[in-house]
Amino acid sequence: MFSSLIVAKMDPASAARVAAIFADFDSTDMPGAMGTRRRELFTYRGLYFHLQDFESDHGADRIESAKQDARFVRISADLRPYITAYDPNWRSPADAMATRFYHWAAS
Repeated sequence: MFSSLIVAKMDPASAARVAAIFADFDSTDMPGAMGTRRRELFTYRGLYFHLQDFESDHGADRIESAKQDARFVRISADLRPYITAYDPNWRSPADAMATRFYHWAAS
């Protein structure tokens, strides 16, 4: 399994709208096409955290492929008014990915 964590800025008052946008997206076949197994969204003091688990270690590759799909383009545009880059030098979603430095799981 592969997990990614995106960190950005979001006004906590936008949480319900952002959740609705993702609920609409997740009701399509796009999560399956991307290999997404689970998505969780968090907010904390103006920060936005998007945790996504994929069925394989190829999650990043599948997201890259999905970027050409009209539904992916649409959700990106729909989220733009609510979510902004944490890093002002942001160029792509890869620039918002947190780096995992420790992992533990029950056996």
